[in-house]
Amino acid sequence: MEKRETLQKTLKPHWVWAIALGSAIGWGAFVQPVNWMSTAGPLGVILGFFIGALLMILIAVSYGFLIKSFPVSGGEFAYAYVSLGRTHAFISGWFLTLGYICIVALNASAFALMIKFIFPRIIEKIPLYQIAGWDIYLTEIIVASILLIIFGFFNIRGSSLSGRMQFIFCMVMVGAILVLTALVGGHDGAGLSNMTPLFPTDTTMLAAILSIVAIAPWAYVGFDNIPQTAEEFDFPSRKAFKLIVFAILAAATLYSLMILATSMVQPWEGVVAANHIWGTGFVIEELLGPLGLAILAIALTMGIFTGLNGFIISSSRLLFAMSRAKIIPTFFSKLHPKYNTPYWGVIFAVIIAMLSPWFGREALLWVVDMSSVGVTIAYFYTCYAAFSLFKMKRDSDFNEKKHLEAPGKKIVAILGMIASVIFLILLLFPGSPAFLGIESRIALGAWIVLGIIFYLIKRKDFKDIPKKELNYYILGSKEVELKQTED
Repeated sequence: MEKRETLQKTLKPHWVWAIALGSAIGWGAFVQPVNWMSTAGPLGVILGFFIGALLMILIAVSYGFLIKSFPVSGGEFAYAYVSLGRTHAFISGWFLTLGYICIVALNASAFALMIKFIFPRIIEKIPLYQIAGWDIYLTEIIVASILLIIFGFFNIRGSSLSGRMQFIFCMVMVGAILVLTALVGGHDGAGLSNMTPLFPTDTTMLAAILSIVAIAPWAYVGFDNIPQTAEEFDFPSRKAFKLIVFAILAAATLYSLMILATSMVQPWEGVVAANHIWGTGFVIEELLGPLGLAILAIALTMGIFTGLNGFIISSSRLLFAMSRAKIIPTFFSKLHPKYNTPYWGVIFAVIIAMLSPWFGREALLWVVDMSSVGVTIAYFYTCYAAFSLFKMKRDSDFNEKKHLEAPGKKIVAILGMIASVIFLILLLFPGSPAFLGIESRIALGAWIVLGIIFYLIKRKDFKDIPKKELNYYILGSKEVELKQTED
């Protein structure tokens, strides 16, 4: 049996909280408010985000229990293995890998979009071609690529450096949002009256709210970066649940503040109709001038940096865990000789993300939309794993009275599974206000087909690993009693 590589315990609680919050609040909070309001109206967006946050907390309960019991890299990949075996572990890991790397790519392209809005003459040089109506510029590709390389370098240097940077970026972002909201709220001409109508006039209130609830897996994806880093906690893993809940509620609040700041400037329906390339940037600059735009740009930059950093961390740890289990090539589980980081996973995530600017923002959005399905599937696996373990009464520690009795845990896990199914229905059911577009469904189908091909190629080698050996590689112990039978 080969030696199992392990990661150093260097991450402090406030760094881990910042990884979760900063990953959840990426570019979307600052670029998308006008698009969200066009679908749901200001109040519809705020209610949708808070309802989505409550549903995500139901799911997060299962994460908290599982992190406490299995503090290993891999998160949902390990939990699917615990409850349903090897094949389902692969499915969970396959979907998550795509989702994480897509979010890395989208944050990099969002940074180029911000530069394009503020300094259009810098970006709009050396035009190359068009994809789906989006102009591709060489300078835009260069900006996104340089940013990815910088964050890849920082992540190779060590998780303590990444964690410390994440916390600083997060605090600057929160401060900028609070200042921006206060400046808009105190400005003459701006106010809550501009938020009317609270919902769009061409749809029902319920449909408006549900359209935002449906994107909760995408809006809050990032809290699940916490289990990906569990092996590196420099604190008791039982604290993870509180960090997750605090991060989700903080994210919902920050999303809502950005909706308030955008909608209070001027009547929001007029902003939607104007169809600006960056609606929030336009209205903030109109009201507060260059200072307001600078504060917004700082908040957006920090949101992009925290998203890039957080998802490079989580994607490299997921690749590390899958490689350690012999599902993907073993070089992904090799650690840097000096910094003890899974550097090949970092390099791979950066290289794949660097391809994205060549395909245009619209094409990338199709892939990111469908990746919400993959993230939701991983949420379901986690809740099912928790439910199956609660039924088993694994050990006295897992069912400590200071949390919940076993029946209560099972009910919460079931509610988490139901929430995951609701998200999937909203994304995949025709007629739903959040039904994926044809391009996203095609991308989803292509990724599924690729996954099936890859699994069939690796299936024999993966199946040949003895169960106790695989337990050791994934969970760190040969003797773990699992719910699943050998599949």
